[in-house]
Amino acid sequence: QVQLVESGGGMVQAGGSLRLSCAASGSRFNILTMGWYRRAPGKQRELVARISTGGSTTNADSVKGRFTISRDNAKNTVYLQMNSLKPEDTGVYYCKVEDFAVWGQGTQVTVSS
Repeated sequence: QVQLVESGGGMVQAGGSLRLSCAASGSRFNILTMGWYRRAPGKQRELVARISTGGSTTNADSVKGRFTISRDNAKNTVYLQMNSLKPEDTGVYYCKVEDFAVWGQGTQVTVSS
């Protein structure tokens, strides 16, 4: 079974940048669709971005033009580059294997105004 470990969260001022990483165990990473989700305080978890095996991406409207999802199959890793961060981007960010609904443990992102 695939296991996921996120890293790269932290505290940043509005307008700053962070890059999240999600390392996956196992040998099937290159055939998996991967997603980044977030749960803001008091809200339900929502999709931020998704990347297919072929590299096609989908982004939530709220992050278009600011966040970029990418993957490195040689490293079994998916990334989320977050630029121009806003206080409303604050939350716990989770990596997910879309095919099997496997989740990582989450990493906290806090954006101060």
